[in-house]
Amino acid sequence: MECLIDHIVIDVRDRIAEGAAAFRRLGFQLTPMGKHSLGSANHLAVLGRDYLELLGTDVPGGALRPDLAPFPAGLNGLVFLGQDSEALSAEQQSRGVPVQPALSFFRPADLPDGSRADAKFKVVRLDRAAAFDGRVYWCEHLTPEHVWRPEWQVHANGATGVARILLSVRDPERQAALFRRMFGAAAVTEGADGRAILRAGAAVVEAAPHAAVAAELGAAAPDPAGRGDHMAVLGLRVASPAATAAALSANGVTLLAPSPGLLRVPAAQAMNTTIDFMG
Repeated sequence: MECLIDHIVIDVRDRIAEGAAAFRRLGFQLTPMGKHSLGSANHLAVLGRDYLELLGTDVPGGALRPDLAPFPAGLNGLVFLGQDSEALSAEQQSRGVPVQPALSFFRPADLPDGSRADAKFKVVRLDRAAAFDGRVYWCEHLTPEHVWRPEWQVHANGATGVARILLSVRDPERQAALFRRMFGAAAVTEGADGRAILRAGAAVVEAAPHAAVAAELGAAAPDPAGRGDHMAVLGLRVASPAATAAALSANGVTLLAPSPGLLRVPAAQAMNTTIDFMG
C-alpha cells in the first residue's frame, strides 16, 4: 500500500494554551481549538497535504485520554494517510501487523459561512508495544474539506510540508521490520550507520541508533522523559530558509544552523520538540 504521512502529533498534555503560544511564536498559523468526541482537544497547523496536531486537553490539570496519559509533552504521533479503514485493518492483520479495529470519531468545525459541521475521521491504530514508545496509526479523513482550508495553510515561517521524521531507537532493524510488514519491503532502505529509512512520498522516516541521534542533535535534543525508542526530530520543508530565519528571529526564537539550508529549533523552545526547517 502507498505510504504517505497524514499528520504528526505533538503532545501538549494539559498545557494546550502554552503549546499554542509556543508554536505561534515559531511562525505557525493555528486553527481554532477543536474538541474531539473522544475527549481530547487540539490545534492544527495545516500544511500543503499534511499537518501538525497539538493534542491534549483544554482543561489545565484536567484528565487526559487514557492513550495519551502515559506520554510526556513532545513528538508522539506518527500518522499515515488511511483509506477504507476496515479493509486496511484487515489487510494489516493479514500481514502480521498488530492493529486495532477501525475507530470512528469527530470534532465540530466552524465553517467560513459561520455555520458548523462535524469533521469526521476513522483511525486504525497499532498496539502500543509494536513500535517505538509513541503512537503509530493511519487516519482516514471522511471530511477533508474541514481540515485543508486555504486560509489556514499559510504560515509566517514558510512551512509547506513534512520532510523528515527522525526516530531515536535501540535497534533500527526492529523498526525496519515493522515498516516492511506495513508497507512492503521496497519501502525501506538502509542508510548510514545502519539506520532504516522509510520513504513516505516526499518525506522520509528515519530510525537511527540512539548514539547517532545524540551526536546529531546535542543539546537541541528532546528530553526522552523515561522513554526508550522515541520520535526525536520533526523536519519541515520551507521555501526560503533565509525568510524563515528572519521571521523567527523577529519573534525572539533562537535558531541553530547545523548545515547550509538547515535551521534547527532546540526542543526546549517547542514543547520538547526539536524542529528542523529545511530548504
